[in-house]
Amino acid sequence: MMDWTDRHCRYFHRLLTQRARLYTEMVTTGALLYGDQPRHLDFNAEEHPVALQLGGSDPADLAKCAKLGEQWGYDEINLNCGCPSERVQRGSFGACLMAEPTLVADCVKAMCDAVTIPVTVKHRIGIDHIEEYAFVRDFVGTVSEAGCKVFIAHARNAILKGLSPKENREIPPLKYDYVRKLKVDFPALTFVVNGGISDSPGVRAQLEQVDGVMLGREAYHNPYWLASWDHEFFGEEIRFVDREEIEAIMRRYIARQVARDPGFHPHNVLRHMVGLHKGLPGARAWRRRITGGELAETNLRLDAVAG
Repeated sequence: MMDWTDRHCRYFHRLLTQRARLYTEMVTTGALLYGDQPRHLDFNAEEHPVALQLGGSDPADLAKCAKLGEQWGYDEINLNCGCPSERVQRGSFGACLMAEPTLVADCVKAMCDAVTIPVTVKHRIGIDHIEEYAFVRDFVGTVSEAGCKVFIAHARNAILKGLSPKENREIPPLKYDYVRKLKVDFPALTFVVNGGISDSPGVRAQLEQVDGVMLGREAYHNPYWLASWDHEFFGEEIRFVDREEIEAIMRRYIARQVARDPGFHPHNVLRHMVGLHKGLPGARAWRRRITGGELAETNLRLDAVAG
């Protein structure tokens, strides 16, 4: 979800669900230690609970970044051991780290020693042509001994050479049974399954077997689905979320961003809202308004009038 789940996206999603945990896009340790920290770490107070996802492989650097995340107010630090992109591999982190469980354990221990908030790991079930369940079982066993209690498992192998990130989300077969076996073998740990889940019946089926479900692109492209989650999956009373009210709140949000930074472009927010009317009559016209800039101009005019 690089370049997708930024703070504007998360603010929008939080209007739809109050209970689901939100995750940042992956932020590298180098970007935090040597780059613009506020740009990467600032978030809206409304986003809680929100987790900071880190990319890196040096225990000391990860510990420093985890501490920064805690100081900034994040509720969780997540180490990405699942991204298969070649750019990430060149930095020696992401899915390639699954080949070095002892190093991942060292990273987790360093972060756990540095912070009081939970440290979690997102991973694949295997890499390249390693298909045996024992591979991911041993990875989880080693890393859990270092203090990680929550594992988010994308239930596909990561093919490190020859497949694009998009192909890595589609071509390797899903093996949900591997995640269920992990829960059986490590009942005291929390397992969240990710990959290929696109509707509420699919979520409910997984929740009968494991502790949680992580959703990415389907939630992004069909955001209004999130409005049902608090009732369906957290047992909250039904809360009607009106699309027009969401739009009005986001207009005010855009106006605040422009007031702080006159160079801010509304597209930075609007691009996350393209799917708000997915499946409804007029959805195509809505997308045209978003992508064509018409809605952005209207938003700014309306907020200028409203003060």
